[in-house]
Amino acid sequence: MTSKVIYKGELRTEATHLRSGTVIETDAPLDNNGKGERFSPSDLVATALASCMLTIMGIAARTHNINITGTECEVEKIMVVDPRRIGEVKINMHFPKTENYTDKEKKILEHAAMTCPVIESLHPDIKKTVSFLWN
Repeated sequence: MTSKVIYKGELRTEATHLRSGTVIETDAPLDNNGKGERFSPSDLVATALASCMLTIMGIAARTHNINITGTECEVEKIMVVDPRRIGEVKINMHFPKTENYTDKEKKILEHAAMTCPVIESLHPDIKKTVSFLWN
């Protein structure tokens, strides 16, 4: 088993990662009757995409001796209606200005990001807009 999720009331959940004990709380967003004091479940989906991309890029970077430490992602989740769902995830990926990546390194990292398990798992109707900002 991966996790245990408990409904805490007031549109809040508490998810515990069983192996580590790490806890994440979620709230419904303000525009869906919630408090918006925590990540919403759909925020976590969008954020998981960026996290997965960075993780898989980190594996590729380690394999090819490329430094990506300090790479940051800005994540924007755009909801649509009928039915209410994630319509688009926009990610701006900023690489460290101190690094000068070759075209080959950029290609390796971009391919790793765009083939991560989360992007492969998201429904094809969800638009994924990813910008790789090298310097």
